[in-house]
Amino acid sequence: MGNGEKGRSFTSPHRVGTTIRIVARRFFTAGALLALVSSTALAQGSDPARLLSDLPGFDFSRLSTSAKKELVSVLTDEFDACGRPLTLMGSLKKGDACKHTKRLVGYAAFQASESAPATEILNALAKYNQTFSAKRTKFAIDERQCVGPKDAKVTLVEFSDFECPYCNAARPMLDEALKARPQTRLCFAPYPLPMHPNAIIAGQAALFARDQGKFIAMYNLLFDNQTSLSEGFIRQLVKKLGLDEKAFDKAVADKKYLDELNASKEQGKAGGVDSTPTVFVNGRKLTLTFSVETLMLGIDDELDWVAGNSSWNGN
Repeated sequence: MGNGEKGRSFTSPHRVGTTIRIVARRFFTAGALLALVSSTALAQGSDPARLLSDLPGFDFSRLSTSAKKELVSVLTDEFDACGRPLTLMGSLKKGDACKHTKRLVGYAAFQASESAPATEILNALAKYNQTFSAKRTKFAIDERQCVGPKDAKVTLVEFSDFECPYCNAARPMLDEALKARPQTRLCFAPYPLPMHPNAIIAGQAALFARDQGKFIAMYNLLFDNQTSLSEGFIRQLVKKLGLDEKAFDKAVADKKYLDELNASKEQGKAGGVDSTPTVFVNGRKLTLTFSVETLMLGIDDELDWVAGNSSWNGN
């Protein structure tokens, strides 16, 4: 996360009653409602370690006692998103949970291991699931700012700032995710933040290099030298790439790329960017904590969602 123009805030956390109402509205069956109430009541009076010990495909033995307690709260409070009137716990116990459910359980377990409370995890899962059915954002991105196959089933759009340390930290994570999921394309969208004095001229340098066919090379040079960036140093990078320094100076003086940088930032804002880096998966904002694992989770879920015609049922 990090370094945003405004911070993210959590909405009201899920509670058992809220989840029950959601399930009731979705399935309209008294049986589903009774099953959820019974499952939750059972969990509240049972040993978390025992409840987690026999779930097919998972080994939670290394979680601390407190983490197990929070995870059980999540699994018995959140309902399965793959079309069944069951909690996550109930779906896992049946042994045929969909891949989406298993991925979210893995994410919940990791967050619990990092001392996240159940309410925070539940809110993150709900927010993430909602992004699939919400309206997707279409971004106007220059193809020369992309890596990966043009016919990729999944396109990641990353809004980033060359002076943002979190963006630099995200770079190897994105690289690893792309290697692990070769059917994915990544497109860079500049989002210069006002607190970074060299973000705009760095963005101009990247776009200038793009027009000379060297966008990725400049992208890497700017991040590799992030702590040394200044107007003079960026001109040295232009020279290092064998580009015309005088042409770059003229482009900066003429403000050739400022409108494009502003347009990129505005479309990011319109899509919900409030911090850098922010990644969109086929126009869907990735709301989970940024990591290699969540990037791949988002990609895999998107592939299943597309294959299922906007549904996870049966995947």
